[in-house]
Amino acid sequence: MVGARATQTRVVVVGAGFGGIGLGIKLKGSGLNDFVILEKSDSVGGVWRENRYPGAACDVPAHLYSFSFEPRAAWPDRYASQADILDYLTHCTRKHDLEPHIRFGAEVTDAGWDETSGRWIVRARNGQVFETQSLVMATGQLSRPCCPQLPGIKGFAGPVFHSAEWRQDYDLRGRRVAVVGTGASAIQFVPAIAPLVSKLYVFQRSAAYVLPKPDKTYSRWQRLVFKHVRGVLRLSRMLIYLRHELNAFPIITWRAALRVKRRAFFRHLRRGVRNPELRERLTPNYRMGCKRILLSNDFYPAMDRPNVELVTEGIRDIRPDAILTTDATERKVDCIIFGTGFAATDFLVPMKIIGLRGQNLHQSWSNGAEAHLGMTIAGFPNFFMLYGPNTNLAHNSIVYMIEGQIRYVTACLARLGRDEIRTLEIKKGIQDQFNARIQRRLQKAVWSKGCTSWYLTPAGKNAANWPGYSFVFRLRTRAPKWDDYTVQ
Repeated sequence: MVGARATQTRVVVVGAGFGGIGLGIKLKGSGLNDFVILEKSDSVGGVWRENRYPGAACDVPAHLYSFSFEPRAAWPDRYASQADILDYLTHCTRKHDLEPHIRFGAEVTDAGWDETSGRWIVRARNGQVFETQSLVMATGQLSRPCCPQLPGIKGFAGPVFHSAEWRQDYDLRGRRVAVVGTGASAIQFVPAIAPLVSKLYVFQRSAAYVLPKPDKTYSRWQRLVFKHVRGVLRLSRMLIYLRHELNAFPIITWRAALRVKRRAFFRHLRRGVRNPELRERLTPNYRMGCKRILLSNDFYPAMDRPNVELVTEGIRDIRPDAILTTDATERKVDCIIFGTGFAATDFLVPMKIIGLRGQNLHQSWSNGAEAHLGMTIAGFPNFFMLYGPNTNLAHNSIVYMIEGQIRYVTACLARLGRDEIRTLEIKKGIQDQFNARIQRRLQKAVWSKGCTSWYLTPAGKNAANWPGYSFVFRLRTRAPKWDDYTVQ
């Protein structure tokens, strides 16, 4: 047990991004107001607060990359920018009066299940302690930047930063800049900074498949129609959803259909890059779909600029003012930017989570994270995750998936609030059966065929993706099956 200084509450939610905000809205709507949201930063937004790099935007249309229960007609563009998404999440927070429930600057360090009281004890780095019946982790999969420890990097004299920790105080104009990585973030900020810098070296380990982004700006009359004509905004969302759900067909059902997208990729590459040799180096050497397929209209033209150089040789050493590659070429640089993504499969790191009988969650995940439906874990009663293991998508909106999880978790929390129920814990056999089934399906999926990606653990286990259509996940999470749980 803990002393009187602990704050007592029914539910603790960790993270104030899409998951935490969406769950908070639904909890208030259901009449459950006894909850707190712990947020390590000083404002809401999650990854959309952190990723402020130039050109940051979403690759899912805004009408779908938003809550169905909080639609917005005033999105200025089909694909929303980082600033517009952050504004939307701030709007949701204020409209639904969530701010009194949020504790900012409260980075959770550890949480332990107290078997005597049947409650979670949650500790934050700022010294705050919370005692709660239920604990919900809404920290997501893309919250911890991944920065490779390149030889000599600590001796580099200039700024070194990750795209998710962008140095707003550093002026890139006229600088010689090295970008390490060509993933989803890099293809957005490289075109934004290429016209500013004197020289841009893009260090590529493996090329990405990049397709055109069908973006557009909504006119004023279109936004008025979305706002005032009943059903039009909902219809737009539904059509976008169906179109994206069809993208799962070549990934999940019939991989041969990816040939159509592959031809579209080559057309896009030819239009953007004039140099045949450069086109060859920007062509992936792995099966399409194995890694995330990216969208951009300006990445290839940026790579074709005279002040941009693609470097495919490996990095041998970082010197105080230069990068030395394996072919013994030295390139002078003033700044190094990592576009190397996130530690997506290291769920809940660096938090320490202790469940029944002193079970350490990360030790139980030594072979890769797993949970029943990505949300509940045997040995950890009254513990839930949003955007947990195997709930990521490669074809549709993660917000759609999160809404299904919010509905499921809200039902569990409601059950814990009535009928004198003390704990809910998923049965180990149910969890094992579920994960064995999806891992068998994932072994047959395109993500396991011939490449490494952030979907996979170092041992090759896919701990990130849902191996099917998103509507199937929504059906599976429509309501908890109480027989799957041990109820006390």
